[in-house]
Amino acid sequence: MASPHDHAPLAARVEELLGLGGPLPIVAAGDPVLRRGIEPYDGQLTPALLARFVEALRVTMHAAPGVGLAAPQVGVPLRIAVIEDPAPVPEEVAVARGRVPQPFRVLVNPVYEPVGTARAAFFEGCLSVPGWQAVVARHATVRLRGQDEHGHPLDEEFTGWPARIVQHETDHLDGTLYLDRAELRSLSSTEAMAQRWAQPTPATAAAELGFGLT
Repeated sequence: MASPHDHAPLAARVEELLGLGGPLPIVAAGDPVLRRGIEPYDGQLTPALLARFVEALRVTMHAAPGVGLAAPQVGVPLRIAVIEDPAPVPEEVAVARGRVPQPFRVLVNPVYEPVGTARAAFFEGCLSVPGWQAVVARHATVRLRGQDEHGHPLDEEFTGWPARIVQHETDHLDGTLYLDRAELRSLSSTEAMAQRWAQPTPATAAAELGFGLT
């Protein structure tokens, strides 16, 4: 039987979450909110409440820490995500992965499409699947459309690691987890990653674990 909470207006649900103070609880894989259809954002929150919610997403993302967070990951089925990546990695890693700093961004109703046919495969993790990483082959460049938190249109190309981040977060808004796209033979614990697969690319892991990179 559904609880009254399941039918609470979204604004009331967001107010309830914000009332907790501090970083918001992150929903783990297995919760239906990560798999359901997500409502497009269409003014369900007042501008002031939206601003508070976006700030809470930012605080939660930083505390985790992560480089992106989607509203369903805190139990709110709205098509909103935030991203930010200071890219604190060695130059060799940054070059191999195309990882460059990204400022804080709010993505409202984002959708992406590939630009070209190039793909890139790297280990990827998720705040909703703690303790594990797996290799995902994603589009190397994507065109992202949507709006920002002020309703201004967004139409931009992302490449390299930033393209991976926006694909990962937009996928959350479609009910898709990174594991749905992963090469499952690559699935590795955080400990195994640190001990064995910290190289800039997953080529060594692919050879030893027996999976492809396309």
